[in-house]
Amino acid sequence: MSDTPQLVIIIDFGAQYGQLIARRVRDLHVYCEIVPHTVSAAEISERKPHGLILTGGPSSVLTEDAPRLDPEIWGLGIPILGICYGMQLMAYELGGRVEQAQKREYGQAMLKKTVDSELLRDMPEEHSVWMSHGDHVLDPPAGFRVLARTDNTPVAVMGDEKRHLYGVQFHPEVVHSPFGNDMLRNFLYRVAGCRGDWTPASFIDSTVEQIRRQIGSGRAICALSGGVDSAVAAALVHRAVGSQLIPIFVDHGLLRKNEKEEVIQAFERIGMPLTTIDAAERFLSRLKGVKDPERKRKIIGEEFIRVFEEQAAKISAERGPIEFLVQGTLYPDVIESGTGQAAVIKSHHNVGGLPEDMQLKLIEPLRNLFKDEVRRLGASLGLPEEMVWRQPFPGPGLAIRVIGEVDDERLEALREADFIAREEIARAGLSREIWQYFVVLTSTRSVGVMGDGRTYGFTAALRAVTSQDGMTADWAEIPYPVLRKISNRIINEVPTINRVVYDITSKPPGTIEWE
Repeated sequence: MSDTPQLVIIIDFGAQYGQLIARRVRDLHVYCEIVPHTVSAAEISERKPHGLILTGGPSSVLTEDAPRLDPEIWGLGIPILGICYGMQLMAYELGGRVEQAQKREYGQAMLKKTVDSELLRDMPEEHSVWMSHGDHVLDPPAGFRVLARTDNTPVAVMGDEKRHLYGVQFHPEVVHSPFGNDMLRNFLYRVAGCRGDWTPASFIDSTVEQIRRQIGSGRAICALSGGVDSAVAAALVHRAVGSQLIPIFVDHGLLRKNEKEEVIQAFERIGMPLTTIDAAERFLSRLKGVKDPERKRKIIGEEFIRVFEEQAAKISAERGPIEFLVQGTLYPDVIESGTGQAAVIKSHHNVGGLPEDMQLKLIEPLRNLFKDEVRRLGASLGLPEEMVWRQPFPGPGLAIRVIGEVDDERLEALREADFIAREEIARAGLSREIWQYFVVLTSTRSVGVMGDGRTYGFTAALRAVTSQDGMTADWAEIPYPVLRKISNRIINEVPTINRVVYDITSKPPGTIEWE
């Protein structure tokens, strides 16, 4: 098998569902990556993709400032699927006619096939699809046929089957288009000729070979934070280079209750002993007086690197030089930290928080994976179930779950409250149903009454969400008896907290973490 997986490139025009398209493609066992619409034909050609998918977007191709595509991309001979705006752009750029629709389509519509085609092969003659558009294609470009329509959209699907160019007005990636996955499968397999063999096993094989080539006879240290991402990254690199990897676990004083001991024991069980560094005082002193979350992330990111550099220098002096640093960076980390023209949502400590003068070369084997893919990868690598399904935990740790300044008192209160919440959710059998759950210690104090006395304590917020990949999320509907038990225990067992609230904000508009 080739070391390089077959690639489909998703060109993003600001789509609401851009990440969802990527998830659907990967669920069909085809590797894909998202790039901005400013990508050049030369950059595309160099990567030799099997297919291109153009996303939807909020713009109209009829406006002067609408995002365009390098015109040479149309002539590369690569199969292209345009979705919504991507279809309209294809039609507009190749000589078709696009206009503002007399009747806009938002929501469910009935798609009716007009001719047989590879794109709609083995799909019902009529089926429901999800529409969301104000413009539509009135006449397709020369060489294209109308493959399907709806009552309000005369060209709902079009295709130039000789050049393998297709456009669909609906959104096949959403669950409201029940046959959308079949259409994507047809494009990937029948049109683009993808094998559909991108699996955890194939990813392990190709990535192990890449890591071996990259490290060669050198040595690497791995930054372990206690979460599943860094654990899987360490296991993957360890499989590639064995004892050339030195896993380092830094206790930055921002860990959850019992976390240090649990992590050490888990890695010992899989035969990967850790070098443990106690740096709590060092991190907390740098965070003293800091309230801004971006500053917290950048301070922690920089300090992590400095600790690893110092440890690498120490090991190098004793056992020979170390050139590489392994991190468990994921695709959502990269996206949210801002790439290209994308906005910075928050600087992840391992992306936007890295110092510019870093001495070690980075190895990030999970950089293009989503969280659920990392879990499947961890299982394939033979990691213990409790490690693979460990609650997601950010590298900056509890520092970004303490709102405002971080100190020992607030950290201790948060550790206890978070432990109670996680314990009760696990007891209720909800730990696999909920994507992520934790407690935030807010900076808000409120008056309370305990016994006959007045209290003025912190407010704790419980956050629990359901999600597939962390890019979007909805708040979890935890049963009231479980919420009551969590609240009662926190208030009774954590002296500095006298109020518990439940966060019912989805992502977007909120993020999963508060900071």
